[in-house]
Order: sequence, then structure tokens, then C-alpha cells
Amino acid sequence: MAQLEVSHVTKSFDGRKVLEDVSIRLGEKELVALLGVSGGGKTTLFNVISGILKPDSGQVFLDGEEITGSPGKVSYMLQKDLLLPYRTIEDNVALPLIIKGEKKKAARSQVQPYFQEFGLEGTQKKYPAQLSGGMRQRAALLRTYMFSQKIALLDEPFSALDTLTKIAMHKWYLNVMEQIHLSTIFITHDIDEAILLADRIYLLTGSPGTITEEIVIKEKKPRAADFNLTPEFLEYKRYILEKIGEN
Repeated sequence: MAQLEVSHVTKSFDGRKVLEDVSIRLGEKELVALLGVSGGGKTTLFNVISGILKPDSGQVFLDGEEITGSPGKVSYMLQKDLLLPYRTIEDNVALPLIIKGEKKKAARSQVQPYFQEFGLEGTQKKYPAQLSGGMRQRAALLRTYMFSQKIALLDEPFSALDTLTKIAMHKWYLNVMEQIHLSTIFITHDIDEAILLADRIYLLTGSPGTITEEIVIKEKKPRAADFNLTPEFLEYKRYILEKIGEN
């Protein structure tokens, strides 16, 4: 059984369909990429999965339980880290627990063990402006994890990083996912990134957005450092470009 299942979701705004009959699934400890052009409905789909929006029709299930229109069941991280500049990293990370009603001292105590696991040890009392872009993203991802420790929805989480930092973050995130048994769906416009990170890729294309293809990346993770230079990688990329071009 899929850990998360989106079944036949359709969503409109002011009479205009943005999504039509979209179905996707996410397995335990799986990383699935949602790939498509801008304006194709990817963020709207995330808002439906997270419970921020109710679909016109269709359902969302988590571990077999329907969660359609119920916020707070899965974590959702936007493209920017959105760390509060006037709070320490420790308090930024603890914020989801405080919002849920924990006392500040107890929330701080609960997040402490994860700082080492997320490579953030020593940053607890620092402020966001004192950290590099990569470290801020780690803190934002830890805050996202503290909100819900099963599934993370990431909206272009690495797009603002320079190339070398992005490569390091890719390797780090796959390692963290394995350690903490996290499942992830992430939005990206970067075909290379989707092929390098994902177990499966859904192409969300057209207007209204529909799932036009599901692509399984057969190579095991972590993938070789030169995987993006292999004929297999280039064939995946050629196929995706071809399919996107058809829609």
C-alpha cells in the first residue's frame, strides 16, 4: 500500500480548471519528482495534498486514511527557506512544535537530537544571517521535518543554491532521508535534478495539468558521481524532453 495516495484530483479557480483527474502515489522512503513547465498546476497539487486547498473532486490518503482538506498531516516547504531573521536557528526549527502547543523550553529540548543528524550542530544559537545558503536550507528542512515526520512536500528546495552547493545538498538530503525514514515529493523544473534524485518522476503537463507520464529511474541510489555523463542518464533526459515537448 502506498504511504501517500492522490486519487483523481480535479481543481478549478473561477471556473478555470487547473488540475484534471490527477493521481499519484508515494511509497515509504521513496523520493518522487513532480516535473513540468511553470503554471502547470504543480503548486496547486501540493496545496491540495497538504490540505490547504480542497479539490473539486478526488481524494488524498495517508497510510490508508483519507486526509482530503485536512491541513497539518504532511510537511510542506516552499522554495525559499523563510527562516525568521529575529529568531535563532534553534527557535526557528522548534517553531512547528510551539505552534502545536508545546512550551518553548520543551520544544527546544525535542529538536536538539536532530541538529547533529542534519549537520547543524553548533548553529543552535546563531541567526539565519550568520549561516550559508546551504546551511539555511538544512535548517529549513529540519523545521519542515519537525512539522510532520512522515512525508515532506518540497517545492523547488534547491533551486536558489549555486551548483556546487546544490550537488552537496543533493547527496546530503538522500542520506538524511535514509537515516530518518522520510518520504518525499519534490517539485522541480530541473530535469537533471529529477533524474539524479528521484525513484520515479511524474510529468504534470498541459492546461489543465494532468499526469501524462510516470518514469521509473532504475539505477539504485546513491547514484554514481558521473551518472549524469552516462548513456542511461542521457536517454532518460532525451525521453523526458520529448514527452514534455509533445504536451
